[in-house]
Amino acid sequence: MAEALQRHTMVTASATGWAAAMSRNPALASEPIIEGWARAGRPLVVRRPACNDLAGMIPLGLPLPPSHGKRRIAVALAPGELITHAPPPLLADAATSAPASWRQTIDLLVRLLPETRTFGSLAWQHLTGLPYLSDGSDLDLLWPLSSARHANTLPSDIARIAETAPMRLDGEIVYHAGGVQWRELTGADEDEVLVKGAAGVHVTMRAAFLAGGAS
Repeated sequence: MAEALQRHTMVTASATGWAAAMSRNPALASEPIIEGWARAGRPLVVRRPACNDLAGMIPLGLPLPPSHGKRRIAVALAPGELITHAPPPLLADAATSAPASWRQTIDLLVRLLPETRTFGSLAWQHLTGLPYLSDGSDLDLLWPLSSARHANTLPSDIARIAETAPMRLDGEIVYHAGGVQWRELTGADEDEVLVKGAAGVHVTMRAAFLAGGAS
């Protein structure tokens, strides 16, 4: 696995990888849900590196469902300990796991940008079958842009859908330089925005980000 994996990428670990992770962090082995997670081949998600992550390891996370305290378990695996990697699920595919009250909003979001992906509670409920969603859950989304065609209108289009949505819409518009929280992009062109990339975060101007610039 030579290529760098972007944040929010979903991966599955080999049995050897799980054994190595538990050997490096014995506390993991004492968590029944972690052992069951590994046995079921459920995914992990790529996160930003932390200062205590070892060089050459891929930083991963396992967000536990609310019934287990919504804790986020940090794991780091070697590239050879992963067997699959894929982007987070398309919103259109995860819609079957959403509450009925969300369906109209999801339909609008999918029509706006069919490539929209989801990475939060809805994604984890869809991928694992475990109960992650609650009455107060946000809908966490990634809006990937492949060109500037929708860049300038997308933030305001999302805002219009958010006005009547029964849940809070959260997440990032993702372009060449990384991801920016979508609400930051509803401002003026000269406004500064925080760009989250694979290597860290940096600040740029709204207009530069939406034009595809890296800085």
